[in-house]
This record gives sequence, C-alpha cells and structure tokens, in this order.
Amino acid sequence: PELRERIKTVAEKHVEDEVKALPIEEVIGDIIDIELDESAISIFDVKQEHTFKRNAIARGHHLFAQANSLAVAVINDALALTVKVNIHFTRPVKSGERVIAKAKVRKQQWQGDRTIVDVKSYVDKELVFKGEFEMFRSSQTSEGEKV
Repeated sequence: PELRERIKTVAEKHVEDEVKALPIEEVIGDIIDIELDESAISIFDVKQEHTFKRNAIARGHHLFAQANSLAVAVINDALALTVKVNIHFTRPVKSGERVIAKAKVRKQQWQGDRTIVDVKSYVDKELVFKGEFEMFRSSQTSEGEKV
C-alpha cells in the first residue's frame, strides 16, 4: 500500500509538471498518461452525484467535461481553448462505471493557431463517447509555424 501511494504521488507530480494549459485540479478525471501534443489518457469514475436520479445514467456534461479537459491538457501551450466540437454519445454510462478517455492529437491537421484533438471514451473497451475538438493555441511547438 505504501509503495502504491508513492507511485501514485510520483505519477501525479509528473502529470502536474507536464500539463501547461490548465491547473491539474481543473482537469475532470485523473490523467494517468500524457505526452504533450501527442496523446493523453484519463480515468473518470461515475458516481451517483454525476447521474440522473431516476435512471442512474451519467449526465452528458460530465463525459464531455472529461473529454474537453483532456483535449485542453494534451496541448503543449500555456493557452489552449476549445473553438469547435463535434461529439457523439454512443451509449449511456451508468453510476459505478469507469470511463477511460483517450485523446490523440492529429498533427497533419495543424493549421496556424489551431490543432485538432480526437477523444474517444470507453467503458470496458466499449466506445461510449467520441469527439473531434478543434483547439486554439497561442503558439506552436517546433513542428508548427508559430513559436
């Protein structure tokens, strides 16, 4: 248990040091892996307070918030904002389920100050959400035109 806690603390510190676009406490879900301007993964455990009372289905804005904050976090820039999003909920998520969101940056889609990030969310390997996030960034990395 002690070793597990130390590993978790080191991982959290690493993620906190990596993420530039927003404070780590503003990320919805727990980022477990991130490579800026490449990919990121987060976990969100759906609890009763995230669901509709009458059917225990997660409110969509929680799934969107997890995906959106991951799309912001994966951008290697101090300022990253969501410009436009195309999302699709593929099945309801229930209380007690764990949602794993995976973000991938589409390098070939970089245009000036815009970056496209695809996010797919899964419960037990079943797709529950997918979104295409067009992100504004105030600068580009060495692979882009602006610095």
